[in-house]
Amino acid sequence: MITEKDRRYLRRCVELAREALEKGNSPFGSVLVSKDGEVLFEDHNRDADGDNTRHPEFEIAKWAIAHLPEEDRRDAVVYTSGEHCSMCASAHGLAGLGRIVYASSGEQLKEWKKDMGIEDGMLRGLAITEVLRDVQVDGPEPELSGEVKKLQYEYHGR
Repeated sequence: MITEKDRRYLRRCVELAREALEKGNSPFGSVLVSKDGEVLFEDHNRDADGDNTRHPEFEIAKWAIAHLPEEDRRDAVVYTSGEHCSMCASAHGLAGLGRIVYASSGEQLKEWKKDMGIEDGMLRGLAITEVLRDVQVDGPEPELSGEVKKLQYEYHGR
């Protein structure tokens, strides 16, 4: 269940997605939050140069491994504007991170791309729960998924 506290972090993710878009990247943003509510790390997609592995969820996993003990990683929450792709979900699991909360789902993104006439790429677009076992996942958040949709349409309409 997504709380008002969760929405606050998700709003920051949408802001980061907007920053990504303004810099020419695909619009995704993510935040890592400690069990005490402290923002530990945040980032946005950095794929404008052609490196499509530069997702914020992947960067969060690498940062967490380098900076947090295992227990703190397990208790941390990853908030993100869009549901993790399979690469990022795998990195999340391998880093031993905790709960995931997202504003928009991979299924929504597929529908938006279909609506825009964008063909599926090489990835299957698996849901987080198809990649990871035993992880708490909450999303999408209807209030914010509409904002993410606008960013995606703006990005793909360029």
